[in-house]
Amino acid sequence: MKNLKTEITKIHYNKEAKGAFVKILEFASIFYGIGSGLKNILYDRGYLKPKKVDAFVVSVGNITTGGVGKTPVVAEIAKYFIEKGKRTAIISRGYGGKLSNKQINLISDGEKIYYNANLAGDEPYWLAENVKGAIVVTSKNRYEAAKYAIEKFGVTNIILDDGFQHRKLHRDLDIVLMDSEKGFGNEKLLPAGPLREGPEAFKRVDRLVVVSKNLDHTRAEKIAKIMEKRMKIQTFVCKTEPDIVYNIKTGELLAPDTEITALCAIGQPGQFFDFLEQYTIKEILPFDDHHQYVLSDIENIKGVIVTTEKDAVKLKKFNKDNIYALKLKTDINVEELLNGKIERER
Repeated sequence: MKNLKTEITKIHYNKEAKGAFVKILEFASIFYGIGSGLKNILYDRGYLKPKKVDAFVVSVGNITTGGVGKTPVVAEIAKYFIEKGKRTAIISRGYGGKLSNKQINLISDGEKIYYNANLAGDEPYWLAENVKGAIVVTSKNRYEAAKYAIEKFGVTNIILDDGFQHRKLHRDLDIVLMDSEKGFGNEKLLPAGPLREGPEAFKRVDRLVVVSKNLDHTRAEKIAKIMEKRMKIQTFVCKTEPDIVYNIKTGELLAPDTEITALCAIGQPGQFFDFLEQYTIKEILPFDDHHQYVLSDIENIKGVIVTTEKDAVKLKKFNKDNIYALKLKTDINVEELLNGKIERER
C-alpha cells in the first residue's frame, strides 16, 4: 500500500483517531516500548556503555519521527564549527539512500561529492552540497564512522545527524528538536504514535530546540518558555522562513503569483505548502518521506513545479527546465545553543 505510511502519520497527529487499525497499532506499541525501554535501562544503569572517540561530538535528534527540521540545524552547527577553524564531520545513517549503510560511505571529503542523492540519501547529499568544508559520512555504525573521519581527515568535531536514539557512541552534547505546530502528536509510542521514546528520554537532553513551523513565531516562543520551565532544560527557538524560489537548472527566480504545482516527499509537508502562499497552487502532490522519484512522477505535470531543496537534489537527474526549489532561511543562535562548548571535555 503506497500511502500506508502517510495514513499512519495522520493517525500519529490525531488524538481522536479510533478504530480497529488504531487498536492494532497500540498493541504493537507495547512491544516497541518494551524494546526501547530495555535498551535505555541497560545504558542508564551502566550495563552498556557508549564508546568514546577523540573528538567533540554533538548529536542533533528528536523524540518523534521525521520532519521536524534537523538537517538545517545540523548545517548551521557545522558551519559554525568550520568558521571556528574546526575540522568537522557530519555522520548520518544515510536513510533513504541506496548505498549499503552496513559499510562506511564517504559522501564528501569537504571538497568533492562522491555520490548522487539517490545513492547517498537526500539529506547527506544536501548537507554535502550546502556545507562547504564538512566531511559527510554515512553508516549504520556511527562509532566506526566517527573513528574513520578522525583517522583519515583529522576531524576534531563531529555532528551526529538524527543521533539521539543511537546510544552506542558517546556524545558531549545532546540537542533535541521539537515541532512548534505538531508537538508530540498523540503522545503515543511507535507505531501508534510518533514517539520514538517515552518521556524519560528528556533526562538525556542537554538542549531543546523548538522549530517554528509558522511565519508568526509567537507560538514557538511561548512553547519554548513552557518547555524550559516544565522540563528544566535550556530551550531555544529555531526560526525557519521562506527565502527565494529558484530554478534548479538556471538559478532564475520565480515571480510571485505564478501558478504552480507544489510537490514534495518530506515527513511533514504542511509547512512547505504554507510557505508557498505568495504563489497560486493549482495542485499539491505529497509523496511519502524519502520517496525515490521516477520520471513518471513528474513527466505529465504541465507548467511550473516547486519543490523543497531536499527533493530538488533527487529531481535534478531528470534535467527538466520547469523545476524550482524553495530555499529556506534558518535563524538560530548557534553560539548560545552550544554555550561555548567547542572543545572536547577532558
